[in-house]
Amino acid sequence: MINQLYDTSMSLLTDLYQLTMAYGYWKAGKAEQEAVFNLYFRKHPFQGGFTIAAGLCSVIEYLQDYRFNEEDLTYIASLSGSDGDRLFDDGFIDYLRNMELQCSIDAIPEGTVVFPNEPLLRIQGPILQCQLLETPLLNLINFQSLVATKAARMRLVAGNDALLEFGLRRAQGPDGGVTASRAAYIGGFNATSNVLAGKLYDIPVKGTHAHSWVMSFDSELEAFETYAKYMPNNVTLLVDTYDSLNGVRHAVEVGKQLREAGHDLAGIRLDSGDLAYLSIEARKILDEAGFPKTSIVASNDLDEYIMDSLKIQGARINVWGIGTKLVTAYDQPALGGVFKLAAIRDESGGWDYKLKLSEQAIKVSTPGIQQVRRFRDSNGFVSDMIFNIETPPIGKATMVDPYDFTKNRSFGESVLYEDLLVPVFAKGRLIYKLPSVHNTRKRVQDQLAHFYKGIKRFVNPHTYPVGLEKDLFDLKTNLIFKLRAGNEA
Repeated sequence: MINQLYDTSMSLLTDLYQLTMAYGYWKAGKAEQEAVFNLYFRKHPFQGGFTIAAGLCSVIEYLQDYRFNEEDLTYIASLSGSDGDRLFDDGFIDYLRNMELQCSIDAIPEGTVVFPNEPLLRIQGPILQCQLLETPLLNLINFQSLVATKAARMRLVAGNDALLEFGLRRAQGPDGGVTASRAAYIGGFNATSNVLAGKLYDIPVKGTHAHSWVMSFDSELEAFETYAKYMPNNVTLLVDTYDSLNGVRHAVEVGKQLREAGHDLAGIRLDSGDLAYLSIEARKILDEAGFPKTSIVASNDLDEYIMDSLKIQGARINVWGIGTKLVTAYDQPALGGVFKLAAIRDESGGWDYKLKLSEQAIKVSTPGIQQVRRFRDSNGFVSDMIFNIETPPIGKATMVDPYDFTKNRSFGESVLYEDLLVPVFAKGRLIYKLPSVHNTRKRVQDQLAHFYKGIKRFVNPHTYPVGLEKDLFDLKTNLIFKLRAGNEA
């Protein structure tokens, strides 16, 4: 569907340095050398205690149509270096023309609760192809995971209230709007105002009228009556164009007319002012007039913190319209995912494990062909362990905190677990059946229900235990010592 949105080849959705590295691999005779990369993030967004994995659907759609068409190749061939000469020769252009995707990809399913340093995707295949996928895969995973997480936080506050995503007009471009709508739905929203997203992803769409409708008539009451006349099965009236509580009274008048015609007043919407006070007073007016089932919808730059405050104040809101602060992930507009080389085939056919060093411990990557094992007990999920599939834990498993080797815990053979990454592509062929967006949405709530409530706090959330299996920890530690010693030498 991402390709439907733009109706063009998307293979140039990449950074130039991916193409220059690909060219270098090709010239050096390394293009087909097998490599493994891991895509992960280092910190939870919003200073939270969990993240929701999202974007795999878009990754699959992108890779199924991955190709360089003649227009792409003509453009690549036109690029020049600092001396004015071509960057890429004809042989490389021909290589890209004939290239077929041969990568195998394992991924954590969308809607899964995930944590820092866990590979969301593992990409294995010719190093040239893996390298070309870095930028687009990060683009597709980072943003949707960010918005899905924001939406899940709002769902935690909303409880059983309805959540409506209204953010298209403030989103970062068409794709930002469409993908945010999908991610918000996965994270727990009930519907979107974005009609294109509704069509593409089978998301329920909701919406009625704006202030301009009311202002175009001589009176608010006339505007309400006219709307109700022509859209009697979709009447939620925006009451704050002039005076919010008078607007509620006018809505009641129209509600009585609707009932006489066999319909009902679905809701009223408050878009400004003191939402706690106004919703309480509006509820009184509606209840006294015999409209206890009419919903009170609130909007106006809401986020999870404002929602929580309004609930503490006793607001009578039961439908929340969220826009800007959701679809732009207003308080943290990037997830910060990374894509790191973890292993490469050596001449003997074995794996040469790779690691990026840094003066910052958080930026030191982890080597190995990684899998994530999630342990559980009768109360829910208790810990995640990252291990190298080339040396999987057998019997008792010991997990080490990567930032404090004195912290470790062991798991016996009888402890229940599941391995999170599942095969999606095998040498370029799709082998994964993508669940519906509705099932993915349900997965988020099922997942969150199995975690200790402390990780869902907004302030000082509990840190869920994630560590490296002992052999992988030792591999990483030894490689760090080796690289540091070599660098000093």
